[in-house]
Formats: sequence, C-alpha cells, structure tokens
Amino acid sequence: MKQRILFVCLGNICRSPAAEEIFRTLVARRGLTDRITTDSAGTYSGHAGELADPRMRRAAAARGYELTHHARPIRSADFERFDRIIVMDDYNYETVHRLAPSRADGEKIYRMREFFGQTHYSYVPDPYYEGHEGFEIVLDLLEEACERLLEELTEQA
Repeated sequence: MKQRILFVCLGNICRSPAAEEIFRTLVARRGLTDRITTDSAGTYSGHAGELADPRMRRAAAARGYELTHHARPIRSADFERFDRIIVMDDYNYETVHRLAPSRADGEKIYRMREFFGQTHYSYVPDPYYEGHEGFEIVLDLLEEACERLLEELTEQA
C-alpha cells in the first residue's frame, strides 16, 4: 500500500514545498517512489498558484533541490487522500486540526518536530521575514526531519 504524505505550512511558499521536495528526493534516492508519494499545502490561500519564495528556491537549489510546486491551500479532501499530514509549527497544527472532518482524520496530523533529532528548535521557523540564514536553518531542520520520517515509514512497512 502506498504511503501518502502531505506537508503543511502557512503560505505553502517556503517550508512545506521545501519539505516536499527534500522528502521526494530522499524517497527517489532509495528507490521507493512506487511506495511513497508526497505533496504540500498551506493553511493560508493568499499565495495559491505561486511558486515557492525565490529565496527558498535559491537556498534549496544550492543543495540540489528544485522547488517546482505551486502553492495551494489544504482542502478537506486532503484528509482522505493522505495518510499523514505533517505541519511545520503549532499555529498550523491547530489550524489543520480545526479543518479535520473527524477525530480519525485528526489523528493523521503530526508536527514536524516529532522527527527532529537534537536541536533547540520546537518547530520549523518561518523564514519569510528572515535573511538567508533563516532559509538555511529551515533546510537543515527539514533535511534531518525528512530523513527520520522516511526511516520511520520504511521500518513500519
């Protein structure tokens, strides 16, 4: 059975499209694209249709990731389509929980921090109003968390 993972942040232009592409890259490197699929969305629809923030695209490209996702809002149908919905921070966690059609759907929601290793961060910070360093920190956190998530999924299979 194919595992379907949805990453969610606020505008779907920085953190979640980066997580989607990092995770997709890891899945492809391990030859698991037939078993795991991914997408991303945002809780705010104001950026719908836009590519990821140019600063995030540049930072990700420097690490070999090409962010081609176009922003979209999370929809109620996503709770049916995805096995796990992974959010970047507590604000989005609460927002996505309010959108969940049922308690069972709410149990599909995880915080990205659940897959962090040793760090002082308790969420993936929004780099939108930060400088270049903010985007690098986000990518560092996402690379480690996506690796740990993939390990968990492959151990469960």
